[in-house]
Amino acid sequence: MQTADIINLIQKNAQTTTEEFQRLFHGRGGLYEGWRHLTVDSIDTIVSVAFYFEEDSESELLTMLQEFVNTSTKYSTLVVQRRYIKGAPSEVLIGEVPQDLSILENGMRLKLNLLSNKNNYYFPDMKNGRAFVRANAKDKHVLNLFSYTCAFSVAAKFGGAKSVVNIDMSKGALKVGMANHSLNRLNPKGVSFLPYNILKSFSALKKKGPYDMIIIDPPTFQRGSFEATKDYEKIIKKLPQLASEECTLLACLNSPELTSDFLIQLIQEWAPSFKFDKRLENLPEFASSDDEKSLKNLVFKRVL
Repeated sequence: MQTADIINLIQKNAQTTTEEFQRLFHGRGGLYEGWRHLTVDSIDTIVSVAFYFEEDSESELLTMLQEFVNTSTKYSTLVVQRRYIKGAPSEVLIGEVPQDLSILENGMRLKLNLLSNKNNYYFPDMKNGRAFVRANAKDKHVLNLFSYTCAFSVAAKFGGAKSVVNIDMSKGALKVGMANHSLNRLNPKGVSFLPYNILKSFSALKKKGPYDMIIIDPPTFQRGSFEATKDYEKIIKKLPQLASEECTLLACLNSPELTSDFLIQLIQEWAPSFKFDKRLENLPEFASSDDEKSLKNLVFKRVL
């Protein structure tokens, strides 16, 4: 596809946007040959562009996007991230980014650090996962492993969860998680934010259980913290000790190299009381040329 074709597609998708976060172009899914390096997002009045590696088309695309924003009645700001340059700051090409920016998702407000060149507090492709938690959390005790900025916890509280235990090694991420709960004026009673190394804290987690819903949403690889191929098994082995008799498990995997069967087989082997129920559908705007290389949200139900 030519650059003009990509711009036309972005303009077409922008016609149906609302105040909520929406991906306008998802090259990472491999559906558009030659554009795997590009994503474009709509965030209320902001167009946010991310380049994951350098291509000759970058300058031409940005020129066209600037024209699009300048002539738009909807957008006033254009931000670009060059993720392929380590430590490079985001660049605001048009307008300005609010200091205390947040996104709207199904009525929830979640903080967004758009000027970061790394993870920006929010993973938009997990929207359906958060909707599942919200729809199934009523009156449940929830364990949120690898909680990051605790968006799952916000969803669980919106859904009426009795308690949520958020676990993440990053105190900074948990601090943002606390802010996300405050932003939504959620009662903090029953919500905890614990800066634990999950693989070394099972005894402490067991004391706070049992849990009626467990969410496992780890990084695929994080040096010194978690490696899916060897560490996911360690968590699964402990599930029977943490779970209530009718526990629901949401196990997430975002590695293009590991398929759904990787998780299903691990759970069959090490936590056989959990039976595979379904895989949650991914958002259509995050479509991939190979579904097993995209985000995998797998639901299991404990049956004793």
